[in-house]
Amino acid sequence: MQGIRLNDPVAHLRRVRPDQAVIYFCPEVLQAAARRFVVGFPGQVSYAVKANDRREVLENLSTAGINAFDVASPAEMDAVRDIAPGAVLHYNNPIRSPGEIAIAARHRVRSWAIDEAGELAKIASAAQGGEVAVRLKLPVAGAVYDFGSKFGAAPDQAATLLRQVAAMGLSPAMTFHPGTQCTDPAAWTAYIRACAEVAQAAGVRLARLNVGGGFPSHRGGEAPGLERIFAAIKSAVRAAFGAEAPTLVCEPGRALVAEAFILAARVKALRADGRVYLNDGIYGGLSELRDIGPIDRIRVLTPDGQFRRGAARRRQVFGPTCDSLDLLAEGLALPADLAEGDYLMIAGMGAYSLALSTRFNGYGLSDPVTVSRL
Repeated sequence: MQGIRLNDPVAHLRRVRPDQAVIYFCPEVLQAAARRFVVGFPGQVSYAVKANDRREVLENLSTAGINAFDVASPAEMDAVRDIAPGAVLHYNNPIRSPGEIAIAARHRVRSWAIDEAGELAKIASAAQGGEVAVRLKLPVAGAVYDFGSKFGAAPDQAATLLRQVAAMGLSPAMTFHPGTQCTDPAAWTAYIRACAEVAQAAGVRLARLNVGGGFPSHRGGEAPGLERIFAAIKSAVRAAFGAEAPTLVCEPGRALVAEAFILAARVKALRADGRVYLNDGIYGGLSELRDIGPIDRIRVLTPDGQFRRGAARRRQVFGPTCDSLDLLAEGLALPADLAEGDYLMIAGMGAYSLALSTRFNGYGLSDPVTVSRL
């Protein structure tokens, strides 16, 4: 379906009545999200490619003014270089093989992150003259889940690493990640304050501070106040660092791309006990609904294009594969008049849906259908 361009998803569903799950992409929405970050965030905006590495996504972000990208692998470096040869690459995955380091050097990566002395030694030669950020971890709440169990150094270890970075003649920086879908500005404030304390303990002036990703998307209820988070970051940096404030960079993924995509999944079967079987599930575009909970921004469309108006009630929802684990554990709130053949139009599905979708049992997402509006 690549190349099809219609006004909106409803028009496409009415005309085509697809029997497979479809994901719709609106370039205008993506570019508006990018401009919101470029204008609002008080520093450089570096897109986390892992969230959605589709070529059309990278091209539209570049068009909208995003000229830096957070890459975690050689494949992501290749994808960015293919559309933006002069873009800045931040390689902030702190675990790398020697082969990956060599490829990163060929791609002219100038910013690296580390959380352990052995990893610093591995990149020392390739990072000469560049920036190395020490990744900090703290027991900070506010996100759906955090990354502290996998990456990051505790404050004392971070101070030691920061001194080592400076002693090697590299540009010293710090970075952190408040956790995915973080809605509390206090998480950034706590991390920023701690970074200032680590830098002071190390006796090192930071050239730059990477305040990570974690910026939330709109999953239900009230839309996240990104500007409130931007303001909190700016204020916290001023308070913690004063006149020696480092320049800032952030690496949003979800908050940039989520709103630019809507996923339409069809009801394959509706059992007498109310169980719903869709043509997409946790092995396809709905994998994140298993990991970070359901989304309530769902409209239901009949095959002839009418919206269901019945009172919503929570139902047990299964995906299409033969695996009994293909289940949305918390279910979905769906209208009482739901029927077989209806389409669930799920908003805010641009982050990780395409990146994580498999072809298990022959199901999964195909190329997005491009539309003018969502």
